[in-house]
Amino acid sequence: MKYHFKIHKEKSGYWAECVELEGCQTEADSLIELYSNMEEVLNVYLSEPESSKIIFPLPQKKQSNSEDFVAVSVDPSVAFSFLLRRYRLQKKITLKEMAEKLKMKNLNTYVKLEKASSSNPELRTLAKIKSILSDFPINMIF
Repeated sequence: MKYHFKIHKEKSGYWAECVELEGCQTEADSLIELYSNMEEVLNVYLSEPESSKIIFPLPQKKQSNSEDFVAVSVDPSVAFSFLLRRYRLQKKITLKEMAEKLKMKNLNTYVKLEKASSSNPELRTLAKIKSILSDFPINMIF
């Protein structure tokens, strides 16, 4: 999954803003540092706390071919957690209901799937998620 940033040059360095995610921006003294900062800010921005009800937009297919626009990849664990939370919220399924549908022994086991720092689903868990959320875009994770 890739979001798009527009890069701006200033006298003292650079700054960039994500076109799809309002308020997701960063700055740096060099372009190399800016690219690293864009990845970091994007992953932090999409790692919403479990209590949040915000549903961020998915990335657009393609932005301008201009050199000022850069596609930035989301870390796969962040992408998975973000997409799982997004699709669960869109279907109006609570954390508890999702844990029950996946036949998980307790709620905390499911909550770990929606946290990028602890998410590492097995293939059988992915298959169960896909059966519950049929439109879950597994291919967007990578």
